[in-house]
Amino acid sequence: MKPHDWLQLTLFLAALVLLTPLLGRFMARVFSGEPHLLTKPLGWLERLIYRASGVDGTREMSWRGYAAALIAFNIAGCVLLAVIQMTQAWLPLNPTGLPNVPLDLAVNTAVSFMTNTNWQAYSGEATMSYFTQMAGLAVHNFTSAATGIAVALALTRGLARRTSATIGNFWADLTRSTLYVLLPLSLIFAVVLVQQGVVQTFAPYVTATTLEGAEQVIPLGPTASQIAIKQLGTNGGGFFGVNSAHPFENPTPFSNFLTMLAIFVIPSALVNMYGRLVGNQRQGWSIWAAMMALFLIGLGTMCWAEFQPNLPAAMEGKETRFGVFNSVLFATVTTDASCGAVNAMHDSLSPLAGLVAMVNMMLGEVVFGGVGAGLYGMLMFVLLTVFIAGLMVGRTPEYLGKKIEAAEIKWAVVAVLAPCVCILIGTAVSLANPVGTATLNNAGPHGLSEVLYAWTSAAANNGSAFAGIGVNNPFYNYGLTLAMFVGRFAVIIPALAIAGSLAAKKTAPASSGTFPTTGATFTLLLIAVVVIVGALTFLPALTLGPIVEHLLLQAGRTF
Repeated sequence: MKPHDWLQLTLFLAALVLLTPLLGRFMARVFSGEPHLLTKPLGWLERLIYRASGVDGTREMSWRGYAAALIAFNIAGCVLLAVIQMTQAWLPLNPTGLPNVPLDLAVNTAVSFMTNTNWQAYSGEATMSYFTQMAGLAVHNFTSAATGIAVALALTRGLARRTSATIGNFWADLTRSTLYVLLPLSLIFAVVLVQQGVVQTFAPYVTATTLEGAEQVIPLGPTASQIAIKQLGTNGGGFFGVNSAHPFENPTPFSNFLTMLAIFVIPSALVNMYGRLVGNQRQGWSIWAAMMALFLIGLGTMCWAEFQPNLPAAMEGKETRFGVFNSVLFATVTTDASCGAVNAMHDSLSPLAGLVAMVNMMLGEVVFGGVGAGLYGMLMFVLLTVFIAGLMVGRTPEYLGKKIEAAEIKWAVVAVLAPCVCILIGTAVSLANPVGTATLNNAGPHGLSEVLYAWTSAAANNGSAFAGIGVNNPFYNYGLTLAMFVGRFAVIIPALAIAGSLAAKKTAPASSGTFPTTGATFTLLLIAVVVIVGALTFLPALTLGPIVEHLLLQAGRTF
C-alpha cells in the first residue's frame, strides 16, 4: 500500500467515526418520537401519509401483528414489481423499446429487490426500462431498507421495554425510516453525485461513432437518484450492468470514496442509535467495536492477498482509475454491509481475497451489515454469546436485565443457521446437476467458488457476484429466489419473535454474577462466536474452493 492509500483509509475511518454518533443521535430522536431537525418541515407529511392510508401511527402491535403487516407489505410490493417488469414494453418511459421481462427473471428480480438483496441476473441498460428502474427497482430500494430498519427497531424495543405486549407500529417505523432518514440523505447524495458526473436524464440512448468508424450505443437514464439510495440503503443494484465500475454510476475517485462511506454510514449509526434507545450507549459501542474489528481484519487480509508481489494480473478485473486498494476497500465494504455494489469484478480477485469476500457474507452479514439487518443479525449472535457466557459463570444468561431462555436461543439458532443451510444445499445441488455447472466460466476449485459465491450472495441478501457464472436461466433464477427469500424472512421472523418474547419479560437488576456486556472481554467473545459459527459451517467448502486454488496458484496452476 502506498502513502495515499493509508491516508484514504484514515479519512474513511475518521469520517465514519464522526458521522456515526451524529446520525445515531438523530435517528434515536426520530424513532423515540422526540422533536428533531425535520419535525417541522416534514411532520405534516407524515401525518398526511397516515390519514391517506388509514393508519393509526400511535397504535402499537404485538410481534405477530408486526410480522403480518411487514410480510403483507413486502409481498404486495414484490408482486407489483414483477407485474411492472412483465408489462414494461407497454408502459411509459421506455425510449429504447425494451421488451417485457421473462417470468423467471421477473420473479427473481422482484424477490431480489424486495429482500434488499438486489441480485441482478441481467444487464440493467439492456433489460430494464426507465420506468421499471425508477418506479419499480428504486422504490424497493427505499422500502426494503426501511423494512430492515423497522425490524431493528422492533428488536431494540423488545430489549428495552418491560412487561410489554407490543413492540411498536410497523407502518410508523416504515414511514419514519423513509421520510426522515432515507429520503433526505438520498436527495443530498444524489445532488452530489450529479455534480460529480453521474447521469440523471430521461433522454433516450445516444449513438456515437468511434474513431474506428464503428457505432456505439451509450446508455443513459435517471441514474443518480437510484445510485444514491442503492448505496445508502445497502441495496447494491446497479443501473448499469457493470455497477459501480461504470463511469456513469461512479465517475471520480471522490464519488467512489463517498459511495463507500454511504454504504457504511447508516448501518454504523443504527448501532449507535441502539445504544441510545436501550439507555446505555456502551452497549452500542461494544457491538460497534466488534463490527469494526471484523471489518479491519477482513480488509487487512484482503489487502495482503491482493498486494502480493508475485500475483499475476493484479489489475485484472479492476478499474485503472481506482487501482488495487480502492477495489479491495470497496469489495470489503460491500460484502461486509450486504450492499452488493461492486467497482471491480470479484471473479478476478486472488483466491484468498475472494475467500474474504465470501466469509464476510457467510458470517451472517453482521459486520455492519445491511441497513437494519446488520444490527438485528448481530443481536442474534449477542444472545448466543450471552447464553454461552451464562453457562460459563453458572447462572441463567441475562442481557440488559432480561433472562435469555430456551425460546430465544432456539429462534436465534434458526436465524443464524437458516441462510447457512440454503448456501450449502444450493451449492451441492448446483454442482451435482449439469444445469448448475453448464454456465460456469472456470473449472476446478475456481468454478466451485463461483457457485458457492452465488448461493452465499443470495442467501446472505448481498447481491454481489463473482461475475464468472451465468445465472440468467430458470434453474438459478428460481433457486436463488428461494435462497433470497429464506435468507431474509427466516431471520426477520425469529428476530420479531424474540422481540415479542423479551418485551413481555421483567427486567432484573444486575448482580455480582451478571456477565458484563460492555467491555473488551465481551467484545472479544462476541467476535469469537461469530467467527467460530462461520468457520465450523463453511470451512470444508472454502477449503475445496479458494484455499485449494490458492495452493495450486503457488504451484503455477490457474483456472
